[in-house]
Amino acid sequence: MKNKIQIHTEFIKLDALLKVASLCSTGGEAKNLINEGLVTVNGEVCTMRGKKIRGGDVVILGDEAIEVIGA
Repeated sequence: MKNKIQIHTEFIKLDALLKVASLCSTGGEAKNLINEGLVTVNGEVCTMRGKKIRGGDVVILGDEAIEVIGA
């Protein structure tokens, strides 16, 4: 299932996006999921929790996909 998240800034950091999308409840949980290689950005595993996610990017965790819609 693909969820759409609208951002109103140039970018959102990956760990913050996971929290905004309710895929995790804390920054620590987001950090662990990212460090374990469980998150992909545009089809590639991303282990940088501060990665800048911009409009058009697709982030996947498990069976949840998030499409980011830019400002």
